[in-house]
Amino acid sequence: MRLRACATLLLFLSACATSAPSPREQVPLNPRVANLQRAATLPWADGGRCVVREASNEWAVLVERCYQALDHQRVQFRDVTGRCSVASAGAATLGLGVCILIAPEIVVGAVIVAGAVVVAVAIKEELDAYRRASREGAQPETQTRPPDEQERLTHRKPEPAGQDWFPPAPTDPLDRERHPECRPVPVPHAGEDAPHNECADTFPPNRYPGNDVLVGGKRFDALQVGARVLWEIKTHQFDTYSDFLRDRVVEDQVEEFQEDRDIAAACGYSFVIGVSSAAHKDALLRQDSSLRIAVTGCKR
Repeated sequence: MRLRACATLLLFLSACATSAPSPREQVPLNPRVANLQRAATLPWADGGRCVVREASNEWAVLVERCYQALDHQRVQFRDVTGRCSVASAGAATLGLGVCILIAPEIVVGAVIVAGAVVVAVAIKEELDAYRRASREGAQPETQTRPPDEQERLTHRKPEPAGQDWFPPAPTDPLDRERHPECRPVPVPHAGEDAPHNECADTFPPNRYPGNDVLVGGKRFDALQVGARVLWEIKTHQFDTYSDFLRDRVVEDQVEEFQEDRDIAAACGYSFVIGVSSAAHKDALLRQDSSLRIAVTGCKR
């Protein structure tokens, strides 16, 4: 009975973390925060450090890399739907657990946790920091750099990266923005993924180095200097993933990118995706050939 009660509590917490935002919420969670909140419903033997390190990746990647950091003495996985039967063939417990956890939603009875789930210290600290940064970042746009430095950044030209580079879109005057929420607001980068942040700052290049940009209630990785082009940067080591993981990552990313593109277009911006490898680009285009994708060559 105790295990059943704990399983019910876990499912309730998962529903809270992934439920649709209320109409009063203007800023949807970015993928990193969504991953942190989802991971907060599980027990972690390392205090959540692996989760924080991998939270900027897709959820499936986080699970694969941090599965061993779970407190396996407190968690049990059951393939109640049979969907993971192939992954668990030969009693491969690791494959079963990973398969169940990367599912879009947890099926009742699939994950059973013994004892109360207390949010891991590292995850709690990261979520608290995000909330503080969101409050501090939701301020009117200001110029924080000296005039000569700002002028240099504004006129800096991006260096082409082969045939994948897209020329800047025409710059429209800001007074053509139809809604106040479409005005770009720089906010601190959501995570501490240094290689990702460096790529987002230098490749487009970013109008606000060191910051994401909030447009239409959505955080984008960069706003291109001198153009109304919003960027989402991915620095995953896509070429090293298994076929199964590649498929899951691409499915999740295409849906995310389509939503981002719609938000950008509603505010009069173009939208471009930066990925580290040609294989990643080709896999995304097979799912949606209308996406605009550049190969950045950025490494992790």
